[in-house]
Amino acid sequence: MSDYALSALGDLAPVESVATHDAPEPAELRRLFHEESLAARRVAARPGLYIAVVVYLLFAFADLLLVPDVAFYTISARLAVGVTALVTLETLLRFGARTEWLDATCAGAIILGYIGWLFPTATSSNQESVSYYMVFGTIFMMSANLFFTFQFRFSVVTSIIILSILYAVNYFMPSTVTYKLVFGAFYISCFVFTSYINWKLNRERYNVFLNAVDARSQHREATERGKALLKLSRTDPLTGLENRRAVDERLRDLWTAWQLQGSTFAVLLIDVDFFKRFNDHYGHQEGDRCLTLVADSVRRLAELRGVSIGRYGGEEFIVLAPLARLESVIGLAEEIRQTVEALEITHNERRDGTQVVTVSIGAAFTRDQAGTKLEKIIQEADRALYLAKANGRNCAHLFDPKDPQSSDESENIAALLKIAIDRELVSLVFQPILNVRSDKVEALEALMRLTMLDGTAVPPSLFIPVAERTGTIIELGRWAIKTACHELATNENIRTISVNVSPVQLKAPGFAASVAAALGEAGIAGNRMAFEITEGLEMEMHSDVLRCISDLKLLGIRIWLDDFGTGFAGLSWLRLIDFDMVKIDRSFLHDCVSPRGRAMFRDIVGLLRNRVPKILAEGVESEEQMDLLRKLEIDLAQGFHIGRPARAENLRSIFRTSRPRKVLGNPI
Repeated sequence: MSDYALSALGDLAPVESVATHDAPEPAELRRLFHEESLAARRVAARPGLYIAVVVYLLFAFADLLLVPDVAFYTISARLAVGVTALVTLETLLRFGARTEWLDATCAGAIILGYIGWLFPTATSSNQESVSYYMVFGTIFMMSANLFFTFQFRFSVVTSIIILSILYAVNYFMPSTVTYKLVFGAFYISCFVFTSYINWKLNRERYNVFLNAVDARSQHREATERGKALLKLSRTDPLTGLENRRAVDERLRDLWTAWQLQGSTFAVLLIDVDFFKRFNDHYGHQEGDRCLTLVADSVRRLAELRGVSIGRYGGEEFIVLAPLARLESVIGLAEEIRQTVEALEITHNERRDGTQVVTVSIGAAFTRDQAGTKLEKIIQEADRALYLAKANGRNCAHLFDPKDPQSSDESENIAALLKIAIDRELVSLVFQPILNVRSDKVEALEALMRLTMLDGTAVPPSLFIPVAERTGTIIELGRWAIKTACHELATNENIRTISVNVSPVQLKAPGFAASVAAALGEAGIAGNRMAFEITEGLEMEMHSDVLRCISDLKLLGIRIWLDDFGTGFAGLSWLRLIDFDMVKIDRSFLHDCVSPRGRAMFRDIVGLLRNRVPKILAEGVESEEQMDLLRKLEIDLAQGFHIGRPARAENLRSIFRTSRPRKVLGNPI
């Protein structure tokens, strides 16, 4: 993988390198624990104090039973302390006081509650009951250490105050020394026991906090790792764009929104022109760089326009645009095309006169139609892209349902082509090619015709592009070659039959071998057949095509260049391939009505005469044009003036005459 691919991958943060969070320092941990405990104590303060006050007041029944003579005072003290504590707490909460003040209020309530209960009780005349009743004083100490979640030091200070008050009262209260020692030891034991448990609880709370911090850290790392994995699974490693999986998900969302809410959108397929040639010549590293630069430029534009872009495979990108108007789709497509062209990435291996990298764009827009499916809009964008490439590349084509080459009619033709041979819906007609000097027919051009099931003829301009796009041209072409070989075998008067060969056929593996098999099966020599290659932009002269042409010439097949002058690649092809004949496109002969057109026609003839053995002029429709061809010493001529395409049986007589009639059977 190139450096550009690796750099793009680096932006994704691979799963193995998801950064682990450094463990906080102990001081930082204690600070975090303190902040978290403040929040917990603040939340627990109100319910804790209310419960404590309710329990404190319920002990009034014990006052009535054990110290009835001072019960009025103890109960009054309980009410006063409880109400004061609750009012103070609510006031602090209302004004947003700090948590430390809330803790102080709760601790003060415990201490004052102890004092308010202890001193009136100690004055009771029933000293025996008081001596037993004093044991409940430990509840206040346990409240400070266990009920409220005070900090350890704060709890210990509160417990010491309660213990000190108890010893002061116990010292002055009349009782035996044994009683004082026993209760003193009991209170000391409670203090030590509850303080130790409080210390253990605070340690446990801290450990729980540490575990929670670790769990949160692991969860955060797992979440980030999951996000990295998800991003990696949805991202193209070379360009950093969304990959096909992510694009398909986004496309389903847009489709659902359109179906449910009527939110229209467009799909734009973008293909880098002649990328294979670029990759082969400049190398894969430069190819990766080219794709990355194109992706980045279109991504920036997509972000500005609020649309999404993804890599759809190879050198193809896809843009999903939630647009409301058809005109906006056309404008966006053209803007993308201009953006890529403005990069000025050098591409000197093109054969169309352009020296920079460009893109072809096919666009489709949502529209109401019966039985519509999600895949339909992608198919429409793909058909539009095919037409954009067929129209010369470096252009944008919008799918038009009324265009027979891109509409649903082409899909019907595609289905028809699959059964055309078996159902005998396809046939060959032949058009004569005249030797201008001898005035005799020298060859026939085989032209394919297609009829629908009801007998309606389908124009070649319609079904040939569909056959090339769908790949059925390979089987149809094989059938045409076999049929032409049969005609040559059954009529020795026919010197040569030329068959039009599509670039798709030349690129297909084993094409030359299949031609050899057809020649052998018919028992004819290869030099009685010629293959016409149309000069079109769709034809890329890479090594496979050149090798195939070389193999065909070894079989004796003559190679003709058809429609010369209609594309940009003709001169390059004349340099690369030894053509046996070149057919000048009909448009140049028809332009000879003007001096400028006649001069251009002469220049083309002069150029070709130095490069190829024979020249053929197409589109001859008058005797005046024939006279011009004789003056320019053109070798061969073809056109309606010489003979229209007709079935083979209607053309047998032309080889017994010096010049074919204009009407040879029924013209087809």
